Amino acid sequence: MSSSPSLPTTPESKEDADYNKISDEYNHLIETIPKTNGLRGELLYNYNGFWLDPMILKTNFLLHTYFKSQPTDIFLASVMKSGTTWLKALMFSTLNRHLYSFSDHYLRHHGPQSTFPLLDFESYPITDFTHFPAPRLFATHFPRTLLPPCMTSCKFVYLCREPKDVLISCWHFMSNYRSKDLPPLSLDEAVDIFCKGHSDYGPFWEHVLSYWRASLEYPDKILFLKYEEVKKEPEVVVRKLATFMGKPFTAEEVEKRVVENIVNLCSFQTLSNLEVNKEGVEKFGRLEVGVENRHYLRKGEIGDWKNYLSEEMKQRIDGITHERLKGSGLIFDASAIA
Repeated sequence: MSSSPSLPTTPESKEDADYNKISDEYNHLIETIPKTNGLRGELLYNYNGFWLDPMILKTNFLLHTYFKSQPTDIFLASVMKSGTTWLKALMFSTLNRHLYSFSDHYLRHHGPQSTFPLLDFESYPITDFTHFPAPRLFATHFPRTLLPPCMTSCKFVYLCREPKDVLISCWHFMSNYRSKDLPPLSLDEAVDIFCKGHSDYGPFWEHVLSYWRASLEYPDKILFLKYEEVKKEPEVVVRKLATFMGKPFTAEEVEKRVVENIVNLCSFQTLSNLEVNKEGVEKFGRLEVGVENRHYLRKGEIGDWKNYLSEEMKQRIDGITHERLKGSGLIFDASAIA
């Protein structure tokens, strides 16, 4: 009896071969590195000192292999819940102010998270961003030490926020996406997880320092901003953003109050009252991962932690902050710490 003919096989492309290699490396890695439960109750893995969701960890591998930066690219980086949504709106509106009228602006019909891609949720194949006009805007929550070398040569806007406010915002946000099979996350648990550095992309302090130190070395490449400063002087910050992104405001624009109009359009009061930010879901990349738009704009206040944290909790977080940032030159707004 003759044997059955074998079916023809499709040659594996180099891209597929690279992806299969990444998958093998990733699968081996997560079996060997430390893991713990994060704020959502799901496993996070410690990769080079930072705790990442397994899907986001794999994305980091993909970015190192496939993402191709351009010299004019600009990245917004931050720890989660540091004011990223607001900065996205400000950066997008400032850079693209020639494209829209303020009465019928893009942001009046779309959530700020849709303005430019969050790279952390990319999957294979990585989206082709070559059609994006320069300068391209991207966002990420990855600490600087985990970024592909091609990205670190580009410009970055980094936004940080007082850690106690970050914690409270994370606690509220993650509680919305915690498995219903798990008990609600208590504030005591959230404080403990945060202080141990086990929150997503944490530890908080090492994340902030990775960009702070780089901003001191490359001030022309990294605009380091504090949420509290943006809240107090938004028009000053918008002018800084415009200059940093290579599109400073003209005298005519200043006279026409374009800066003030951008600040008003992107204010918490304006954005939170738009219907688009009260309903719908924002999905990321090709993944079926979505976040309800209403969860992006909770309060936007400085010092909201005072409504939640006990004196003991405050002292614990402040003590860690003082120890981790000691000698770095980085301090947070005294009014937010008091």
